Amino acid sequence: MTASGRIRSAIEWLASAAPEPEACRWEWERHPMGVALLPAGRIWDVLILPGTLGYPTYDVLSRVIERPGPVLADHANARIGFFVPPGTAGRWLGTGVRAAGRGSWVVVPHPMRTANGVRWLVPPDGSGVLTDPAVLELAMHEAAAIVGREPR
Repeated sequence: MTASGRIRSAIEWLASAAPEPEACRWEWERHPMGVALLPAGRIWDVLILPGTLGYPTYDVLSRVIERPGPVLADHANARIGFFVPPGTAGRWLGTGVRAAGRGSWVVVPHPMRTANGVRWLVPPDGSGVLTDPAVLELAMHEAAAIVGREPR
């Protein structure tokens, strides 16, 4: 698949979460903020970690799997959001981890751009690949152990 085909596929996949995919694409292209508000729980949930754990978790995850699912970060590096299968948010138990599932909305930039306040660490590629929550949990445990050993 060509680069433009992957971009188009990523746009279509991400916009398919919206009640009105065309309005989502319009927001990305024409709205000054360059973001769309998309509902979680339909094609993905998002597990949101504080940056102090999120970045080390992302590093561990990047070492153990070829490509994680989409990963968002805010510009202040305060939060990292991992896209996981729908339904994960309702089953997730974890101190300090917020879960966005059915009934939640997530600010999402265009798949190939940075927008005000949020950026992709791993943009969607259109394949629908999401991070396996079990693998994410193991990466979080390893990251927490690493962070706990660092000198203060």
